[in-house]
Amino acid sequence: MNLRRGQPPVVEFWYEFASTYSYLSAMRIETLASTLGVTVAWRPFLLGPIFKKLGWNTSPFNLQPAKGRYMWHDMERQCERYGLPFSLPDPFPQPSLLAARIAHAGRSQSWIGAFSRAVFIAEFGQGLDISDEGLMADLLLEAGAPAKRALRDANSTETKIGLRAAVAEAEQHGVFGAPSFVIPGGELYWGDDRLEQALETAVRAC
Repeated sequence: MNLRRGQPPVVEFWYEFASTYSYLSAMRIETLASTLGVTVAWRPFLLGPIFKKLGWNTSPFNLQPAKGRYMWHDMERQCERYGLPFSLPDPFPQPSLLAARIAHAGRSQSWIGAFSRAVFIAEFGQGLDISDEGLMADLLLEAGAPAKRALRDANSTETKIGLRAAVAEAEQHGVFGAPSFVIPGGELYWGDDRLEQALETAVRAC
């Protein structure tokens, strides 16, 4: 990731719609980045293929019950801290393929932040099914996106191939979980609790 003189630093935000802590970061990152003069590159991807290589067929929070119980309690605390709604989704993790394809196809569009936040609110704030195409259409419209075109683009062969390539790119960066942040120079930060540090380090590196 090259940074030309006079340009704001760009931080890649790698997020998975089925990820609880990605919800927290997605709701905060644009405000924090704007304050620091950082540009956010929204990079939706899928953790499933990465987990599969580790022999996991579901979230580690399901595979390790004690870790899962802690995470849900922690999410309640963090959502209260940030003033965010919280509802336990059922099932967990939610099928996130459709949302990820929409976001990947629209990752450079002006509505990507609003759409991503709306998906996370629907899932973790309202407990809705984010695999529902009708819900995705409604959220796209609310975000100011051309819903029909966005859904058509999401289902294109180009997008399907592109999302798979994004997973491979994430792995090349060393991403193993979400949220993850890659700053100029390629340094990786993982977890919502590293969001501020990633942004601040990106600024200092300029």
